[in-house]
Amino acid sequence: MLNLTPRYTSTRIDELPTALQPLAAQSLTIARLYAARGITQPDELETGLSGLLPAEMLHGVTEAVRLLDVAIDDGQRILIVGDFDCDGATSTALMMRALTKMGAVVDFLVPDRFKYGYGLTPEIVELGIKTYQPELIVTVDNGISSHEGVARAQADGITVIITDHHLTTKETPPAEAVVNPNQLDCNFTSKALVGVGVAFYVLGRLAKLRREADKSTVQVSQYLDLVALGTIADVGVLDKNNRILVHHGLAAIQQGRCCLGILALLEQAGRDPKKMQAQDFGFVLGPRINAAGRMDNMRIGIECLLTEDWSTAQRLAQELEQLNRTRRHVEGEMRAQADSIVQALAATNNDNDADESGDTIIQHNTERQAVNNQDRSIILYQDDWHQGVIGIVAGRLKESHYLPSIVFAPADTERTGDDDAIKGSARSIAGVHIRDAIELVAERHPDLISHFGGHAMAAGLTLKRRNFEAFAIAFNDVMAEMEDDVFAEQKFTDGALQAGDFSLWFAEHLANASIWGHGFAPPIFDGVFEVLSFKVLKDKHLKLSLRYPDVQYPIEAIHFNFDSEAWDYRAEKVHVLFQLDINEWNGKQSLQLMVRYLAVVNE
Repeated sequence: MLNLTPRYTSTRIDELPTALQPLAAQSLTIARLYAARGITQPDELETGLSGLLPAEMLHGVTEAVRLLDVAIDDGQRILIVGDFDCDGATSTALMMRALTKMGAVVDFLVPDRFKYGYGLTPEIVELGIKTYQPELIVTVDNGISSHEGVARAQADGITVIITDHHLTTKETPPAEAVVNPNQLDCNFTSKALVGVGVAFYVLGRLAKLRREADKSTVQVSQYLDLVALGTIADVGVLDKNNRILVHHGLAAIQQGRCCLGILALLEQAGRDPKKMQAQDFGFVLGPRINAAGRMDNMRIGIECLLTEDWSTAQRLAQELEQLNRTRRHVEGEMRAQADSIVQALAATNNDNDADESGDTIIQHNTERQAVNNQDRSIILYQDDWHQGVIGIVAGRLKESHYLPSIVFAPADTERTGDDDAIKGSARSIAGVHIRDAIELVAERHPDLISHFGGHAMAAGLTLKRRNFEAFAIAFNDVMAEMEDDVFAEQKFTDGALQAGDFSLWFAEHLANASIWGHGFAPPIFDGVFEVLSFKVLKDKHLKLSLRYPDVQYPIEAIHFNFDSEAWDYRAEKVHVLFQLDINEWNGKQSLQLMVRYLAVVNE
């Protein structure tokens, strides 16, 4: 049997929160899902825009809006400085669309990650001055750590507004206005806004101010398709505030009320906008937009989100599709190399078990360095790895080994003038705040890390290649201080389904019951099934026909990339952890279980 952790243990209506009991009379399963996610009152599920937190709670928003209002009225040249990921692209596109409609003189600049690095660097400011001669710079999805860039802009008399969401434990830069729910003195109760969410709030407050003054303005809610895309693609926590934003953005796309670039990207992916779900932001649209920043320049992605011409949108979407295919190819090669290194380290680790030294194992050759930190983390570097893909590879390693993973690649020598600099991308597991862990290393060893920043689950950093080993050992020391159970992956379940839940109606109802995602986990169930038949597809996928008690028809299930060595071809019963899905084939729909884990039941 599978070792699973229940999210919620009650199976009786009268044990649910009182406010959820009327809902439970209609569907006990749905009510249990909500209770397991901390919902105790029906109004926590409301999706009206009136339920959004007020913009006035954001520290700095009043001054930011005043400066933007004056800049529009005076015809000042405004420059939006974005980030090179999907959140940055949607933030930039949102600012460009809304400010242009309000009458602003505005353009945008997105750093080439390989030439200028991250954030409002002095080099980016100088490039902006040379190209656009701005009087006002507005950052989106970056800037909270850009002290030097702000100083460089202000030295030329340029006003700076920072809009960001990244964490910081230091004083904010002395920009004329800083809007960030995670800055030290902000009382905005939702800290989960991503960059595009912060931009939406600033623009919404600006539009209201200008509307009240009878000035040119715009209904900013018409751009919630961009807000939804950036929020999901940046893995924003889906608290009530973010669920409302994503709900309306998703509805706009399903109804065709969205930018042409999104429709063109969906066309490239072969997806029907009317059938789009929230997860498609992260798995379909996000990777295609991100491919521009990873493999080329994010300007392609932003222009795709800005164009008002369908043929241009199709052309740019096709370019993004090709970049994404290139990204997948490069990622595949790097993942194979990374897996090979990790396997070699594991073998070395096993060979050294007898001496019980517990030392960090570091593997060298002329091209690579790799570290296995006592089975507490994976840290890899190779000279020929692509800087734009290291974050994805780190994420895959984290998922497959359930360890905090940091993957490094050479930094751009042309920009840094330093052929010893390497850039790392970190991905973490629940219980390990990766940014804080890196900060702890930086505090204990001030000379090891050049730059770092990020979130609980993802971070980036730069260091000298000669410091790679020392950093890995220092990071290992931090991990060694953590409790053992942090590194034991928990497999959660929402429990068993009722027999009547195995239906197309319920699967569709479940998909539309809420915006599911990070922080509001997609429903996942378990149960013991009788195996009626099975077959192996393409030597790696297991297709099953199952029977469940009191269900009068076979239930189809698919287990992608199953472990063939663990499968018993004589199995009569299986314990399955699964998600409900609707399979479409030749115009027909059928219920299908997407198997996440499976164990043969031996009676």
